[in-house]
Amino acid sequence: MLFDVKKIREDFPILQREVYGKPFIYFDNAATSQKPKQVIDIINEYYFNYNSNIHRGVHYLSEKSTEAYEAAREEIKNFINAESLREIIFTRGATESINLIAYSFGEKYLKEGDEIIISEMEHHSNIVPWQMVCDRKKAILKIIPFNNKGELELDKYESLLSEKTKLVSVTSISNSLGTINPVKEIIKKAHDRDIPVLIDGAQAVQHIIVDVHELDCDFFVFSGHKMYGPTGIGVLYGKEKWLEELPPYQGGGDMIENVTFEKTVYGDLPFKFEAGTSDYIGAIGLAEAVSYIRTIGADNITSHEAVLLKKATEKLLSIDGLKIYGNAQNKTGVISFLLDNIHSYDTGMLLDKMGIAVRTGTHCTQPVMDHYGIDGTVRVSFAFYNTIEEIDVLYDSLIRIKEMLG
Repeated sequence: MLFDVKKIREDFPILQREVYGKPFIYFDNAATSQKPKQVIDIINEYYFNYNSNIHRGVHYLSEKSTEAYEAAREEIKNFINAESLREIIFTRGATESINLIAYSFGEKYLKEGDEIIISEMEHHSNIVPWQMVCDRKKAILKIIPFNNKGELELDKYESLLSEKTKLVSVTSISNSLGTINPVKEIIKKAHDRDIPVLIDGAQAVQHIIVDVHELDCDFFVFSGHKMYGPTGIGVLYGKEKWLEELPPYQGGGDMIENVTFEKTVYGDLPFKFEAGTSDYIGAIGLAEAVSYIRTIGADNITSHEAVLLKKATEKLLSIDGLKIYGNAQNKTGVISFLLDNIHSYDTGMLLDKMGIAVRTGTHCTQPVMDHYGIDGTVRVSFAFYNTIEEIDVLYDSLIRIKEMLG
């Protein structure tokens, strides 16, 4: 497909609006992405015409919903190149996916004195669940540090691996620094010691090609709302050998084969981990978002966003007194910065009045801020519908703010 950003932007109704009388510029994509008409339309279509609970009905609407839900699972399987539909679990998002593995893996395999390894740049969603399971099981959390450029120190990672290590859980791409981590190398070093690895792909699937078979990760998680899909839906990929062994995370309908007061027999994969009424229309919307990404083309997305990152980095660094946090050699479209001695909140509020949406604060990565000795940054994060012209407006707006407050 020929990449035409102006034509692509026509698919996103919200990008056509104004904020405070200014053309709306959305640079908060790492928090959540905007949704194309194709996703919005299919969600409306299913609520209007096919809404019915899946798996449990013999009538027409239930069968249509079930078919679409399972077709969505097939779409996700192909998107990340999983081997089996049994390896694709629908969840509420990356956070629930991580909590599921932390709970189920912890119940099955962790004991006092065992160790879990995460990194210093993790989102809170990949910190807190492991702290909770370590508290419950009296296990120990080990941390891979990163350097001031925002790159993981892999030599120190190797030194953390031991016979006590039961699992490694790291982010593919940092949501606050933009660092693309060498996850394939991280996985191999763990697998050399027969240690399973979970990859948090919440910031990856919308920016780069993800092939879980090629990565050889044991678990991979992501959220729909960050990849142009609806909120409240996400995915846990797990190798079948692990998912077969792990106990269910939640109990209820759809995850059972047989229930008596004496004993419950759990259902087969993937349903063992999908208790209750699934967000089937969310899954259908997510599949449509995946189809949309495929239509745009992963190579086109990566190339365009690389141009945006290069241009924005050059422009912002030309502003006297602006400092960027996260300067990894391998990086995606995220720029976290501070302007002079201006508080990030003040910069963000003024940009908002100029029609530009950014994120301020810790970005749910407080340890990253602690590393740099700051209490937060302004974060600009790109999607394939952003433009060079929008970056020029951001630059001019920051110059104005510097003149006002610097």
